[in-house]
Amino acid sequence: MNKSELVEVAAKEAGITKAAADKALSAIIGAVVTTVASGDSVTLVGFGTFKSADRAARTGKNPKTGATLKIPATTVPKFTAGTAFKAAVAPKKAAAKAAPKAAAKKK
Repeated sequence: MNKSELVEVAAKEAGITKAAADKALSAIIGAVVTTVASGDSVTLVGFGTFKSADRAARTGKNPKTGATLKIPATTVPKFTAGTAFKAAVAPKKAAAKAAPKAAAKKK
């Protein structure tokens, strides 16, 4: 699904125009990007968390020549899926993880 398809679905679900849905989605994306770029995180309960993460410097290899090169440290965006999102994508895995926790609480 691309952005225009997402806007179409959001407009239909919310009962608003595509222009209004596009404006709202663009505002949300802009707010997430600005917040994460400033070093803070954005948590949408049940969906996930957007944050920045530091990636350490490392050595890599040029696949064409085989020469080693230094890759500098950098900051990258990171998304961690929330529990409800994970359960919706892989319901069997989520149920399997919840079962041992539920059994431990009963004891």
